[in-house]
Amino acid sequence: MAGRRRGRGEGSIYRRKDGRWVGQYEVNGKRRYVYGKTRKDVAGNLTKAIAERDAGLVFDAQNFSLADYLDLWLDSVSGTLAPNTVRRHEELARLHIGPVLGRVKLSKLDPLRVQAFYRSKLAEGLSAATVVKIHSTLSKSLKQAVRWGLIPLNVCASVTPPRVPRTEIEPLDARQMEALLEAAKGTDLHALWVLLATTGLRIGEALALRWDDLDLDARTMRVNRTVFRGEVSQPKTKSSRRTVKLSRLAVGALRQHHRAARFVFCTASGNPINVSNLRNRSWKRLLERADLPSATRLHDIRHSTATLLLSRGVPVKVVSEMLGHADVSITLSIYAHVLPDMQDGAADAMDDALGGTAPTQRRDQGVGRGAFAPTGPLGRSA
Repeated sequence: MAGRRRGRGEGSIYRRKDGRWVGQYEVNGKRRYVYGKTRKDVAGNLTKAIAERDAGLVFDAQNFSLADYLDLWLDSVSGTLAPNTVRRHEELARLHIGPVLGRVKLSKLDPLRVQAFYRSKLAEGLSAATVVKIHSTLSKSLKQAVRWGLIPLNVCASVTPPRVPRTEIEPLDARQMEALLEAAKGTDLHALWVLLATTGLRIGEALALRWDDLDLDARTMRVNRTVFRGEVSQPKTKSSRRTVKLSRLAVGALRQHHRAARFVFCTASGNPINVSNLRNRSWKRLLERADLPSATRLHDIRHSTATLLLSRGVPVKVVSEMLGHADVSITLSIYAHVLPDMQDGAADAMDDALGGTAPTQRRDQGVGRGAFAPTGPLGRSA
Protein backbone atom coordinates (compact mmCIF):
# COMPACT_ATOMS: atom_id res chain seq x y z
CA MET A 1 0.00 0.00 0.00
CA ALA A 2 1.37 3.39 -0.94
CA GLY A 3 2.35 5.68 1.93
CA ARG A 4 0.85 9.14 2.42
CA ARG A 5 2.10 11.96 0.27
CA ARG A 6 4.83 13.92 2.07
CA GLY A 7 3.97 17.54 2.82
CA ARG A 8 5.86 20.66 1.87
CA GLY A 9 9.20 20.79 3.69
CA GLU A 10 9.08 17.07 4.50
CA GLY A 11 11.28 16.10 1.55
CA SER A 12 10.70 13.49 -1.12
CA ILE A 13 11.65 9.87 -1.65
CA TYR A 14 12.40 8.16 -4.96
CA ARG A 15 14.20 5.15 -6.38
CA ARG A 16 17.19 5.45 -8.69
CA LYS A 17 17.76 3.33 -11.77
CA ASP A 18 20.35 1.26 -9.88
CA GLY A 19 17.66 0.29 -7.35
CA ARG A 20 18.95 2.45 -4.52
CA TRP A 21 16.41 4.54 -2.57
CA VAL A 22 17.08 8.26 -2.11
CA GLY A 23 15.54 10.86 0.16
CA GLN A 24 15.78 14.52 -0.86
CA TYR A 25 15.26 17.57 1.32
CA GLU A 26 16.46 21.17 1.49
CA VAL A 27 18.65 23.16 3.87
CA ASN A 28 18.75 26.90 3.27
CA GLY A 29 17.48 26.38 -0.26
CA LYS A 30 20.11 23.75 -1.08
CA ARG A 31 19.32 20.12 -1.76
CA ARG A 32 20.55 17.40 0.57
CA TYR A 33 20.28 13.65 0.18
CA VAL A 34 20.05 10.55 2.35
CA TYR A 35 20.30 6.99 1.08
CA GLY A 36 19.16 3.48 1.98
CA LYS A 37 18.53 -0.02 0.69
CA THR A 38 14.75 0.19 1.22
CA ARG A 39 12.12 2.91 1.14
CA LYS A 40 11.52 2.36 4.85
CA ASP A 41 15.21 2.93 5.65
CA VAL A 42 15.25 6.17 3.67
CA ALA A 43 12.03 7.37 5.26
CA GLY A 44 13.56 6.96 8.71
CA ASN A 45 16.82 8.63 7.71
CA LEU A 46 14.95 11.48 6.04
CA THR A 47 12.76 12.11 9.08
CA LYS A 48 15.85 12.23 11.30
CA ALA A 49 17.71 14.54 8.89
CA ILE A 50 14.78 16.97 8.69
CA ALA A 51 14.44 16.96 12.48
CA GLU A 52 18.14 17.82 12.81
CA ARG A 53 17.73 20.57 10.21
CA ASP A 54 14.78 22.06 12.07
CA ALA A 55 16.75 21.87 15.34
CA GLY A 56 19.65 23.77 13.77
CA LEU A 57 22.02 20.81 13.93
CA VAL A 58 22.84 20.69 10.21
CA PHE A 59 25.93 22.44 8.90
CA ASP A 60 26.26 23.92 5.45
CA ALA A 61 29.16 22.24 3.67
CA GLN A 62 29.42 25.20 1.29
CA ASN A 63 30.90 27.26 4.12
CA PHE A 64 33.34 24.59 5.31
CA SER A 65 36.94 24.52 4.16
CA LEU A 66 38.55 21.10 4.37
CA ALA A 67 40.78 22.37 7.20
CA ASP A 68 37.72 23.55 9.18
CA TYR A 69 35.99 20.24 8.64
CA LEU A 70 39.05 18.19 9.67
CA ASP A 71 39.18 20.11 12.96
CA LEU A 72 35.52 19.28 13.55
CA TRP A 73 36.04 15.63 12.65
CA LEU A 74 39.10 15.24 14.89
CA ASP A 75 37.13 16.68 17.81
CA SER A 76 34.32 14.21 17.17
CA VAL A 77 36.55 11.12 17.13
CA SER A 78 38.72 12.07 20.09
CA GLY A 79 36.52 10.11 22.47
CA THR A 80 35.88 7.12 20.22
CA LEU A 81 39.36 6.19 18.99
CA ALA A 82 42.53 5.33 20.85
CA PRO A 83 44.53 8.48 21.76
CA ASN A 84 47.49 7.33 19.67
CA THR A 85 45.24 6.87 16.64
CA VAL A 86 43.73 10.34 17.05
CA ARG A 87 47.22 11.79 17.41
CA ARG A 88 48.38 10.15 14.17
CA HIS A 89 45.32 11.46 12.32
CA GLU A 90 45.95 14.96 13.70
CA GLU A 91 49.61 14.91 12.64
CA LEU A 92 48.82 13.76 9.11
CA ALA A 93 46.10 16.40 8.78
CA ARG A 94 48.30 19.18 10.16
CA LEU A 95 51.56 18.34 8.42
CA HIS A 96 50.34 17.11 5.04
CA ILE A 97 46.65 17.50 4.21
CA GLY A 98 46.07 20.97 5.65
CA PRO A 99 48.96 22.84 3.98
CA VAL A 100 47.94 21.64 0.50
CA LEU A 101 44.18 21.05 0.57
CA GLY A 102 43.10 22.90 3.69
CA ARG A 103 41.67 25.97 1.91
CA VAL A 104 39.62 23.91 -0.56
CA LYS A 105 35.90 24.00 0.16
CA LEU A 106 34.68 20.62 1.41
CA SER A 107 31.96 20.61 -1.25
CA LYS A 108 34.46 21.39 -4.02
CA LEU A 109 36.98 18.64 -3.27
CA ASP A 110 37.21 16.25 -6.21
CA PRO A 111 39.09 13.02 -7.05
CA LEU A 112 41.48 14.63 -9.53
CA ARG A 113 42.66 17.16 -6.95
CA VAL A 114 43.21 14.43 -4.34
CA GLN A 115 45.03 12.18 -6.82
CA ALA A 116 47.33 15.08 -7.76
CA PHE A 117 47.92 15.71 -4.05
CA TYR A 118 49.14 12.12 -3.59
CA ARG A 119 51.47 12.42 -6.58
CA SER A 120 52.93 15.66 -5.22
CA LYS A 121 53.63 14.01 -1.87
CA LEU A 122 55.46 11.15 -3.56
CA ALA A 123 57.45 13.67 -5.62
CA GLU A 124 58.48 15.41 -2.38
CA GLY A 125 60.07 12.17 -1.23
CA LEU A 126 57.40 10.77 1.06
CA SER A 127 57.23 7.00 1.09
CA ALA A 128 54.28 5.18 -0.43
CA ALA A 129 53.44 3.86 3.04
CA THR A 130 53.13 7.42 4.42
CA VAL A 131 50.93 8.52 1.51
CA VAL A 132 48.69 5.51 2.12
CA LYS A 133 48.33 6.64 5.75
CA ILE A 134 47.39 10.13 4.54
CA HIS A 135 44.82 8.54 2.23
CA SER A 136 43.39 6.57 5.15
CA THR A 137 42.98 9.68 7.31
CA LEU A 138 41.39 11.72 4.53
CA SER A 139 39.09 8.88 3.47
CA LYS A 140 37.87 8.18 7.01
CA SER A 141 37.15 11.85 7.60
CA LEU A 142 35.19 12.19 4.34
CA LYS A 143 33.28 8.99 5.05
CA GLN A 144 32.01 10.65 8.21
CA ALA A 145 31.13 13.80 6.24
CA VAL A 146 28.89 11.64 4.04
CA ARG A 147 27.22 10.17 7.14
CA TRP A 148 26.61 13.65 8.49
CA GLY A 149 25.01 14.68 5.20
CA LEU A 150 27.62 17.33 4.43
CA ILE A 151 28.64 15.81 1.09
CA PRO A 152 26.98 13.19 -1.12
CA LEU A 153 30.08 11.10 -1.86
CA ASN A 154 33.51 10.26 -0.45
CA VAL A 155 35.83 11.35 -3.26
CA CYS A 156 38.62 9.15 -1.88
CA ALA A 157 36.64 6.11 -3.05
CA SER A 158 37.47 7.20 -6.62
CA VAL A 159 41.18 7.79 -5.92
CA THR A 160 43.92 5.19 -6.18
CA PRO A 161 46.54 5.40 -3.40
CA PRO A 162 50.09 4.26 -4.21
CA ARG A 163 51.05 0.63 -3.82
CA VAL A 164 53.35 -0.07 -0.91
CA PRO A 165 56.21 -2.39 -1.92
CA ARG A 166 56.12 -5.52 0.16
CA THR A 167 59.42 -6.07 1.95
CA GLU A 168 60.49 -9.58 2.74
CA ILE A 169 60.78 -10.36 6.43
CA GLU A 170 64.29 -11.45 7.40
CA PRO A 171 63.85 -12.98 10.86
CA LEU A 172 66.69 -14.07 13.08
CA ASP A 173 67.12 -17.82 13.27
CA ALA A 174 67.32 -19.81 16.51
CA ARG A 175 71.11 -19.51 16.82
CA GLN A 176 70.99 -15.76 16.26
CA MET A 177 68.25 -15.38 18.87
CA GLU A 178 70.34 -17.41 21.32
CA ALA A 179 73.33 -15.18 20.57
CA LEU A 180 71.16 -12.12 21.23
CA LEU A 181 70.04 -13.41 24.63
CA GLU A 182 73.57 -14.50 25.52
CA ALA A 183 74.83 -10.98 24.76
CA ALA A 184 72.03 -9.52 26.92
CA LYS A 185 73.09 -11.43 30.04
CA GLY A 186 74.33 -9.15 32.77
CA THR A 187 72.64 -6.05 31.34
CA ASP A 188 69.90 -4.11 33.13
CA LEU A 189 67.39 -5.06 30.46
CA HIS A 190 68.15 -8.77 30.15
CA ALA A 191 64.57 -9.59 31.21
CA LEU A 192 63.15 -7.31 28.51
CA TRP A 193 65.05 -9.04 25.71
CA VAL A 194 64.10 -12.49 27.03
CA LEU A 195 60.45 -11.47 27.29
CA LEU A 196 60.38 -10.08 23.74
CA ALA A 197 62.14 -13.15 22.33
CA THR A 198 59.88 -15.69 24.03
CA THR A 199 56.47 -14.00 23.69
CA GLY A 200 56.57 -11.89 20.53
CA LEU A 201 55.24 -8.84 22.37
CA ARG A 202 55.15 -5.52 20.56
CA ILE A 203 57.80 -3.24 22.02
CA GLY A 204 55.17 -0.72 23.18
CA GLU A 205 53.29 -3.47 24.99
CA ALA A 206 56.43 -4.66 26.77
CA LEU A 207 57.42 -1.16 27.90
CA ALA A 208 53.91 -0.55 29.27
CA LEU A 209 53.92 -3.70 31.42
CA ARG A 210 53.37 -3.24 35.13
CA TRP A 211 54.28 -5.70 37.85
CA ASP A 212 50.60 -6.31 38.64
CA ASP A 213 50.16 -7.57 35.06
CA LEU A 214 52.43 -10.51 35.88
CA ASP A 215 51.68 -13.68 37.82
CA LEU A 216 55.06 -15.37 37.90
CA ASP A 217 53.82 -18.31 39.94
CA ALA A 218 51.12 -19.07 37.37
CA ARG A 219 53.50 -18.06 34.56
CA THR A 220 51.00 -15.69 32.95
CA MET A 221 51.14 -12.10 31.70
CA ARG A 222 48.20 -9.82 30.95
CA VAL A 223 48.65 -7.35 28.09
CA ASN A 224 46.36 -4.42 28.92
CA ARG A 225 48.10 -1.34 27.58
CA THR A 226 50.77 0.03 25.28
CA VAL A 227 53.05 3.07 25.25
CA PHE A 228 53.51 5.41 22.29
CA ARG A 229 55.70 8.50 22.39
CA GLY A 230 55.80 8.42 26.14
CA GLU A 231 52.03 8.15 26.66
CA VAL A 232 50.45 4.99 28.04
CA SER A 233 47.07 4.00 26.61
CA GLN A 234 44.91 0.97 25.95
CA PRO A 235 45.70 -1.21 22.94
CA LYS A 236 43.94 -0.39 19.69
CA THR A 237 41.99 -3.62 19.30
CA LYS A 238 40.16 -6.05 21.56
CA SER A 239 42.45 -8.89 20.45
CA SER A 240 45.50 -6.93 21.60
CA ARG A 241 44.22 -7.27 25.16
CA ARG A 242 45.25 -10.81 25.96
CA THR A 243 46.82 -13.19 28.45
CA VAL A 244 50.09 -14.79 27.38
CA LYS A 245 51.72 -17.86 28.93
CA LEU A 246 55.31 -17.22 30.01
CA SER A 247 58.18 -19.61 29.42
CA ARG A 248 60.28 -20.64 32.40
CA LEU A 249 63.14 -18.78 30.77
CA ALA A 250 61.13 -15.55 30.89
CA VAL A 251 59.92 -16.16 34.45
CA GLY A 252 63.49 -16.71 35.64
CA ALA A 253 64.68 -13.50 34.00
CA LEU A 254 61.77 -11.50 35.42
CA ARG A 255 62.39 -12.82 38.96
CA GLN A 256 65.96 -11.51 38.74
CA HIS A 257 64.88 -8.13 37.32
CA HIS A 258 65.05 -5.22 39.79
CA ARG A 259 61.68 -3.89 40.95
CA ALA A 260 62.22 -0.15 40.90
CA ALA A 261 58.68 1.15 40.26
CA ARG A 262 55.19 0.23 39.09
CA PHE A 263 56.37 -0.32 35.51
CA VAL A 264 58.55 -3.38 34.93
CA PHE A 265 60.91 -1.61 32.53
CA CYS A 266 61.29 2.00 33.57
CA THR A 267 63.61 4.96 33.84
CA ALA A 268 65.16 6.22 37.08
CA SER A 269 62.07 8.41 37.55
CA GLY A 270 59.75 5.41 37.27
CA ASN A 271 58.32 6.22 33.84
CA PRO A 272 58.25 3.78 30.90
CA ILE A 273 61.44 3.69 28.85
CA ASN A 274 61.38 5.80 25.69
CA VAL A 275 61.48 3.56 22.60
CA SER A 276 63.90 5.84 20.73
CA ASN A 277 66.29 5.85 23.68
CA LEU A 278 66.02 2.08 23.94
CA ARG A 279 66.83 1.69 20.26
CA ASN A 280 69.80 4.07 20.27
CA ARG A 281 71.32 3.32 23.66
CA SER A 282 70.67 -0.39 24.16
CA TRP A 283 69.52 -2.16 21.02
CA LYS A 284 72.34 -1.06 18.73
CA ARG A 285 74.97 -1.99 21.32
CA LEU A 286 73.31 -5.35 21.84
CA LEU A 287 73.44 -6.12 18.12
CA GLU A 288 77.16 -5.32 18.06
CA ARG A 289 77.86 -7.49 21.09
CA ALA A 290 75.91 -10.40 19.56
CA ASP A 291 77.58 -9.89 16.15
CA LEU A 292 74.20 -9.55 14.42
CA PRO A 293 73.35 -7.42 11.36
CA SER A 294 73.19 -3.74 12.28
CA ALA A 295 70.06 -3.34 10.12
CA THR A 296 68.08 -5.66 12.41
CA ARG A 297 65.10 -3.74 13.82
CA LEU A 298 63.56 -4.02 17.26
CA HIS A 299 60.34 -5.24 15.66
CA ASP A 300 62.28 -8.06 14.00
CA ILE A 301 62.40 -9.84 17.36
CA ARG A 302 58.62 -10.22 17.12
CA HIS A 303 58.89 -11.57 13.56
CA SER A 304 61.66 -13.94 14.64
CA THR A 305 59.62 -15.30 17.54
CA ALA A 306 56.59 -15.94 15.33
CA THR A 307 58.71 -17.62 12.66
CA LEU A 308 60.40 -19.90 15.19
CA LEU A 309 57.07 -20.92 16.73
CA LEU A 310 55.45 -21.66 13.38
CA SER A 311 58.46 -23.56 12.06
CA ARG A 312 58.29 -25.83 15.11
CA GLY A 313 54.70 -26.83 14.47
CA VAL A 314 52.93 -24.54 16.94
CA PRO A 315 49.40 -24.03 15.49
CA VAL A 316 48.88 -20.78 13.60
CA LYS A 317 45.85 -19.97 15.76
CA VAL A 318 47.94 -20.19 18.93
CA VAL A 319 50.69 -18.00 17.46
CA SER A 320 48.09 -15.49 16.27
CA GLU A 321 46.61 -15.23 19.78
CA MET A 322 50.05 -14.82 21.34
CA LEU A 323 50.85 -11.97 18.94
CA GLY A 324 47.50 -10.28 19.52
CA HIS A 325 46.48 -10.29 15.87
CA ALA A 326 42.84 -9.39 15.22
CA ASP A 327 42.42 -12.36 12.89
CA VAL A 328 44.42 -15.47 12.04
CA SER A 329 44.44 -14.36 8.39
CA ILE A 330 46.80 -11.52 9.39
CA THR A 331 49.26 -14.06 10.79
CA LEU A 332 48.99 -16.22 7.68
CA SER A 333 49.58 -13.21 5.43
CA ILE A 334 52.65 -11.94 7.30
CA TYR A 335 54.30 -15.32 7.84
CA ALA A 336 53.46 -17.05 4.57
CA HIS A 337 57.20 -17.65 4.07
CA VAL A 338 57.11 -20.29 6.81
CA LEU A 339 54.18 -22.29 5.44
CA PRO A 340 55.87 -24.08 2.48
CA ASP A 341 58.44 -25.70 4.78
CA MET A 342 55.68 -26.72 7.18
CA GLN A 343 54.12 -28.83 4.42
CA ASP A 344 57.09 -31.19 4.61
CA GLY A 345 56.30 -31.83 8.24
CA ALA A 346 52.60 -32.29 7.46
CA ALA A 347 53.39 -34.91 4.80
CA ASP A 348 55.69 -36.76 7.19
CA ALA A 349 53.02 -36.65 9.90
CA MET A 350 50.51 -38.35 7.59
CA ASP A 351 53.06 -41.07 6.79
CA ASP A 352 53.48 -41.62 10.50
CA ALA A 353 49.72 -41.63 11.20
CA LEU A 354 48.84 -44.02 8.36
CA GLY A 355 51.75 -46.42 8.67
CA GLY A 356 54.14 -44.94 6.15
CA THR A 357 57.79 -44.12 6.67
CA ALA A 358 58.42 -42.67 10.11
CA PRO A 359 59.04 -38.91 9.99
CA THR A 360 62.53 -37.53 10.39
CA GLN A 361 62.51 -34.20 12.16
CA ARG A 362 65.00 -31.53 11.36
CA ARG A 363 66.43 -29.46 14.19
CA ASP A 364 64.81 -26.33 12.80
CA GLN A 365 61.39 -27.88 12.19
CA GLY A 366 59.20 -30.05 14.35
CA VAL A 367 55.70 -31.43 14.05
CA GLY A 368 53.09 -32.12 16.69
CA ARG A 369 53.76 -32.71 20.35
CA GLY A 370 57.26 -32.15 21.58
CA ALA A 371 58.25 -30.19 18.51
CA PHE A 372 58.29 -26.85 20.36
CA ALA A 373 61.62 -27.59 22.02
CA PRO A 374 64.75 -26.52 20.12
CA THR A 375 68.07 -26.85 21.90
CA GLY A 376 69.61 -23.87 23.72
CA PRO A 377 67.95 -21.26 25.92
CA LEU A 378 65.00 -20.77 23.57
CA GLY A 379 64.22 -24.45 23.76
CA ARG A 380 63.63 -24.83 27.48
CA SER A 381 60.24 -26.16 28.39
CA ALA A 382 57.43 -23.60 28.31
